[in-house]
Amino acid sequence: MAEKSNQGGKKPVKRLAKKKGKPFKKDQPDFKKKKGDPLPSFSEEVRLNKFIANAGICSRREADVLISSGVVEVNGKIITQMGFKVKPDDEVKYDGATINRETKRYVLLNKPKNFITTMDDPQGRKTAYELVAKACKERIYPVGRLDRNTTGLLLFTNDGDLAKRLTHPRYQVAKLYHVSLDKPIKNELLQSLLEGVELDDGVYVKADKVELLSDSNGREVGVELHSGKNRVVRRMFEALGFNVTKLDRVKFASLTKKDLPRGTYRHLTEKEVSFLKMV
Repeated sequence: MAEKSNQGGKKPVKRLAKKKGKPFKKDQPDFKKKKGDPLPSFSEEVRLNKFIANAGICSRREADVLISSGVVEVNGKIITQMGFKVKPDDEVKYDGATINRETKRYVLLNKPKNFITTMDDPQGRKTAYELVAKACKERIYPVGRLDRNTTGLLLFTNDGDLAKRLTHPRYQVAKLYHVSLDKPIKNELLQSLLEGVELDDGVYVKADKVELLSDSNGREVGVELHSGKNRVVRRMFEALGFNVTKLDRVKFASLTKKDLPRGTYRHLTEKEVSFLKMV
């Protein structure tokens, strides 16, 4: 039988059969989290400066300086490129020493008297670090300082970024102190603390809030300020002719001494850490 000719000389149009969608198989990979498995990660790479800061070496900004100066190596190569990213299995070295990834730790200590705020002391004096040394396997460092005779809240962490933020004058992190004086003080002099007093080095410092505590015979004062200068509370009262007999830091940023006896420590909750990062 002869084939029918194409009308008008047009080529026959092939009609594509519709493909039916393949049925979903249970063994196919999907994005659902299986019970007990970690959530999928689209990228485990992290910027080099963040890696260094997360290890507790320094802040990210300081890490940029280290990178640009050529003292950081990744897998044996010196890296000076800003924004360089490292993978989980990369070997990162700073000044010849390998940097290990560390879990962030945040330990709050209620420091007793006669402990100095250093990691170690050549003179063999007791250090605040000795009180938190067993809190975690990671090396943690004090955020700011409290002098030997000052008691109260002292935060230790290996989070370099947060430590820098809590101590930088730009962020004006508030500290609240309970001050005991050698003699009664009048409200007129307390007002001068709010207006500002000149310290022994010629620098003017003022308190944010001052309150004479009741039932203290005028010798107990609450002082809130954000200055991080060395021995600043003692020096402010010395400028007014008073000696501080006891000094206790009862609040640091959003942290308080609630349920934390003298000489003990505790780990911060995730909520507390989140609040600190919003300062």
